[in-house]
Amino acid sequence: MTAEWDATATAGRAAGIEVKPVAGHIGAEITGVDLASDLDDAVVGVIRAAVLRWKVVFFRGQRLDHAAHVAFARRFGQPVVLGKRGSASPPDVPEVETTADRLELGGKFGMEQEEWLQRRRHTLLRGWHCDHGARVDPPAATILRAETVPPYGGDTTWSNLAAAYAGLSAPVRDFADRLRAEHRLGVGYQPRPGDDSYLRHLLDHQVASEHPLVRVHPETGERVLFVNGYYLEQITGVSRPESRALLDMLLEQAVRPEYTVRFRWEPGSVAFWDNRATIHLAPSDNAHLDFPRVMHRVMLTGDVPVGVDGTPSRPITGTAPGRW
Repeated sequence: MTAEWDATATAGRAAGIEVKPVAGHIGAEITGVDLASDLDDAVVGVIRAAVLRWKVVFFRGQRLDHAAHVAFARRFGQPVVLGKRGSASPPDVPEVETTADRLELGGKFGMEQEEWLQRRRHTLLRGWHCDHGARVDPPAATILRAETVPPYGGDTTWSNLAAAYAGLSAPVRDFADRLRAEHRLGVGYQPRPGDDSYLRHLLDHQVASEHPLVRVHPETGERVLFVNGYYLEQITGVSRPESRALLDMLLEQAVRPEYTVRFRWEPGSVAFWDNRATIHLAPSDNAHLDFPRVMHRVMLTGDVPVGVDGTPSRPITGTAPGRW
């Protein structure tokens, strides 16, 4: 038990809540708190410390509506207001984005959900991502709550990118510290033959940024292996074959089972994760099941990542800090 974790646990007991780790490197369940209530500063401090320490925290049995969800998020930062949301999102609460798998994906761009997933996730590591990682300033955190979930299937998995970086050998860490990579919306999408409206959408709404391959966390100072399978296009300054080999190695490192935690959703469950230090894998085992899955998301605005050498990320196209 580290001194940092001991201090967090002590503060939690003092605030009347309990933080219980659920895996060795990532994830903790927080009990004894009603997120819809007017939380005092001590409770907010315990939750913030737990998110920084465990990267993702879970709450069960919460009774949040959209307004309470946004109010809770505001205690930790400025909620993102997306310029465009899906049709299932509440029109009068712009900070909340609703994902309803069958409503949102079924028939979208002329593809049913199964084909949509196949064309976007054609490799085992493709689904792993941080939220909006192609932006020059990805969100700092995401707070996701479950409204309706299937009786089985539909779990989400997260990985701790700080632990993944620390687990690399020293020579590889030193090498990765000096690299940068292009993150781009729609990387690896497999086009449909003939008319492909989604491909046209990607080309018309392109977003890309160059990020450090290792970013320094702005609050903890940890070095984070800033890789994912969904947005990362190529390591800058190396050939494509070299880049592919390096990215495969680093992605496999990032999602090693010992660095991950998997969460079984229930109605009223809430997950709050540090989007700067994690990647997550949305479920793909429920597409064939005839059960709805409705989730509500609020994201917090983030900063521009900075590398080990102090150089920040730079926008390439379609993105500017603070503009959504």
